[in-house]
Amino acid sequence: MFKLDTFKPDSRTWNSRRAAAFGALAIGAIAFSGSAAAAPLELFPFIMMPPTQYAPPPVAAAPSEDEGTAVELPARLRRQVVNYATREAPGTVIIDTPNTYLYYVLGNGQAVRYGIGVGRDGFTWSGVQSITKKAEWPDWTPPPEMIARQPYLPRQMAGGPGNPLGARAMYLGGTVYRIHGTNAPGTIGTHVSSGCIRLTNEDVTDLYSRVNVGTKVIVLPMTDRRADLGSAVR
Repeated sequence: MFKLDTFKPDSRTWNSRRAAAFGALAIGAIAFSGSAAAAPLELFPFIMMPPTQYAPPPVAAAPSEDEGTAVELPARLRRQVVNYATREAPGTVIIDTPNTYLYYVLGNGQAVRYGIGVGRDGFTWSGVQSITKKAEWPDWTPPPEMIARQPYLPRQMAGGPGNPLGARAMYLGGTVYRIHGTNAPGTIGTHVSSGCIRLTNEDVTDLYSRVNVGTKVIVLPMTDRRADLGSAVR
């Protein structure tokens, strides 16, 4: 017969074993807490999680020249109603090339005057035309003559804020010339274009609402350097 007392540890042996077990648990708990702080424990490591996707930072597009920039025109170039003596009928457009003004005749000795940019040296012209087409946010197709001078130009550009024709265009007869807006308002009042007449986008939109297909357009020559006849209405 076996005696159960033979397998019963004494109290001192039992206590020492229990202390050793608690010590091992304590060390394991400290080690576990340190690794948990370094990296979160996956509760279900057998479930494959998709990798986190990080979107690249947006790339800002470079703005066009003067695009989106508030340009304050000199007082003389701002749109205004002026006294203007002319025999032309109301609704006529008169382009004063040397003084960089465009007049829209109202009648009764008055006109709306706009500041404009005109052709640079060697590219001005004069004559009488009529508006044959109107377009909002027009596409730009440089004519062959311009491509020959500036072969780096695009062959075609869709309409929009970056388009050099701006917000509106009015085409003059069968010529390559237009009255149009601009994405470079700082050029108003200068001789800068290849013969087209440019206004700020705000002003060309106003003029566009006033004219129709068939409107008469008179372009005065650079040699006509008479004094500005338009005085602001007070």
